[in-house]
Amino acid sequence: MITGNGAGTEGGGAVAPAQEAYRTQPPAYAGNPAAYAGNPPAYPPPAPPTGIERALEAAVAGGGGDAVVEVLARTRLYVLVARLHADIPGWTAPLPTIRDEASRRICVPVLTPGMLPPWHPEWVFREVSLGELARTWPYDVRRLAVNHGTPYAAVVDARPKHLKADEHSGGPERGVLLTDSGGPLYGPLAHGLALGAHLAVTNGLIWNRLGAAYEDYATDRARLRSPWGIPHRAEYRDRLASLMRTQLVGRVQEAVLRTRHTLAARLGRTPTREEWAEAVARTFAARDADDRALADRSLQFIALYENRLRADGALAPDGRVDTLAAFDLGRAVNVVRLALGARYGDPHEAEQDVLRLGELAQKAYPSWPDFSLGYLMARIVHRAEDDGPEAAEHTYQQSLAEHRLLTQDPTSPYRNIPWS
Repeated sequence: MITGNGAGTEGGGAVAPAQEAYRTQPPAYAGNPAAYAGNPPAYPPPAPPTGIERALEAAVAGGGGDAVVEVLARTRLYVLVARLHADIPGWTAPLPTIRDEASRRICVPVLTPGMLPPWHPEWVFREVSLGELARTWPYDVRRLAVNHGTPYAAVVDARPKHLKADEHSGGPERGVLLTDSGGPLYGPLAHGLALGAHLAVTNGLIWNRLGAAYEDYATDRARLRSPWGIPHRAEYRDRLASLMRTQLVGRVQEAVLRTRHTLAARLGRTPTREEWAEAVARTFAARDADDRALADRSLQFIALYENRLRADGALAPDGRVDTLAAFDLGRAVNVVRLALGARYGDPHEAEQDVLRLGELAQKAYPSWPDFSLGYLMARIVHRAEDDGPEAAEHTYQQSLAEHRLLTQDPTSPYRNIPWS
């Protein structure tokens, strides 16, 4: 059985303040997990926040239970957890329950990504799949309440075939552009957040949000520990400073590109590969053997992938990549979002960091396509250097697809936010 809550809105000038209250007001009811998850403020946004909620709304309207379950099997679902409980090693809090006033049935409440409430220091979210819900389901509960009390709600019978649907769906979609219609869409903050859009697309996460979770509380903390080596706030601030200074993208690779850029300025044209190689050899003549060998490999891989990007129409015939700084700046945005989800900082601090990253990117690149090419080139070259060109082929294809999505999709921030 699938039901919606029947709530909705009409267009009009009074909607915007209500939407803003719904999106930003502090969760005064956060001391009660059931109330927090099941009774959000009665300020419905005028449109579904993301495509996920649009798909859920359409499935409910169509009355097809299987269609709703299919949507749920392909998205992340979240349950509220007190941070105090989430921090207990080796223990998972039981699933919360609420009473659905319409049916008087006890339900397990979950939220879809676009419906997470504002960030709160002591309340966090755990991502759950339908399969995980099946493994931990309370024996006396028969309903799953999705986005309870909101315009994008559904109540699903907790049948085994429903709770195991993600086994056949492949889980949450990746490689998709998810935009929160209630998040920053224009202006400096949106510009800064869009620097991290490559990784957001890779992981199928909302690109324009500084909020309660990036993926979820435990995963955000785990990703900071590995691969970033960030176990606490102090290390986070140090690592973020290094990313802002673009110190992690690779000093040798950057020197190779800087050598060509300097030579091009002197010649008034892009140097040939032979001229570039000779200039790099002179630049690295006094360096140790490892640096000289890495510089030679980097030059070969950069030239190789520039040629491939030209052949694939992503780079102009006379175009080139002059810096890989985008890789550090784009990753830095995602580290900020991870740290916010891990509660290593607060939203105001995160906003200031993202704004600063936007300023740094504007100094390093002239446009969104140039920034995107710098990001993907760094990703591909590092993979090729670490694992060889064959292993880098998947990275190349994935990165090229993401570049095309971000530079060509009419809903992309790279098409809608001016670079400067």
